[in-house]
Amino acid sequence: MYVGGILSHIVIGAINPHPAPETAEFIYNYKLQSAYILILPGLGLKILIDLILFFGFGERAWWMRIKLAMTAFLTVNAFVFLVPMMPQLLELAQASIPDGKLSDAFHALENKEKMVGMSNIAPLITEMVMGAFKPGITKAERAGSTSTT
Repeated sequence: MYVGGILSHIVIGAINPHPAPETAEFIYNYKLQSAYILILPGLGLKILIDLILFFGFGERAWWMRIKLAMTAFLTVNAFVFLVPMMPQLLELAQASIPDGKLSDAFHALENKEKMVGMSNIAPLITEMVMGAFKPGITKAERAGSTSTT
C-alpha cells in the first residue's frame, strides 16, 4: 500500500508535468486521497509490523535497526512535510483556476514537495532492501548466516 501509493504519486506527476489549473486540481485531489487511503495506512501497517518484529520477536539484527531508522525518516517526512502540503497544493490549484494559470505560490510549494519527495528515494530503497534481503551487516551476522546445520 505504502510503496504503491508513492509510485502512483510519481506516475501521475510524471505524465502531467505542466498541467493546467483544472488538471492540477484533479492531480492534487488524487494525491491527497491516495495519501489518506493508501500511503498513511500502509505506513501505519509497516510501522506496526516493524515494531512487532523488533519487540515481539526480538529481531535485533543491524538490518532491522537500519530498517527502523529509515522508517522513522520516512514517517517524519510524511507527517511533517508531505501530508500537510497536499491540501495546500490542492487549495492553490483551485485558487488558480479563475486565472487560467498556476500561481507562483503553487509552483514554489510544488517544487518543495518534489524535493521532499525525492529525499525519500534512498531511505525507501534502503528500507525495502533491508526488509527483503535481511543482509548480515556485522561480521557475526555474516558468519551466522553462512553456517549450516
